[in-house]
Amino acid sequence: MLTIDDAVRILEFEESEDSARQGGTEPLRRPYLSTPVRTLVRSRVVWLLVLAIGATLTVQVLEVFEATLEQVTVLALFVPLLIGTGGNTGNQAATTVTRALALGDVRPRDTLRVLTRELRTGSMLGLLLGTLGFSIASLVYSVQIGLVIGLTLLAVCTIAAAVGGSMPLIARAVKVDPAVFSNPFISTFVDATGLIVYFVIARLILGL
Repeated sequence: MLTIDDAVRILEFEESEDSARQGGTEPLRRPYLSTPVRTLVRSRVVWLLVLAIGATLTVQVLEVFEATLEQVTVLALFVPLLIGTGGNTGNQAATTVTRALALGDVRPRDTLRVLTRELRTGSMLGLLLGTLGFSIASLVYSVQIGLVIGLTLLAVCTIAAAVGGSMPLIARAVKVDPAVFSNPFISTFVDATGLIVYFVIARLILGL
């Protein structure tokens, strides 16, 4: 017999598991304060290693565009802003769609509709943030630098929202836990992609 207490415990465990995996760690099987430190380390180290390996993509991108950075060193100042904004945008979309999956609001067959909505959402967010970035960078540096930052924010937010929104649906379609494919992997992917977009736009506008 399944009692209401059993149902609550199962629901609590499933929510804890999803929250942990979205944050790039494995769920704990006991209360936090009674969990040995060694267990905490084991629950986190694997994901950290995976993400560290994935982060080498970002390093490789920076190495490819090293000459561009040497020519216009101010571009390096905006790297944390751009990759951080892209990662946050992607994570927001992934969290929203993952929750919608759990509630049955969307299904894998809705991938195209979700992708379209997230492209629109991301482009609108990118337009707002890009306009702000353009205004500030133009005042502090130059209009050309402002154009680079504004257009990059527009592109990065659009890409990140599309990737973040579609990834959980793709994961569900291939029978993988959407939480595993969400925030950590999306951040890594968007970081590398965002840098490529950034430097390509910078080269075109600045004539490097």
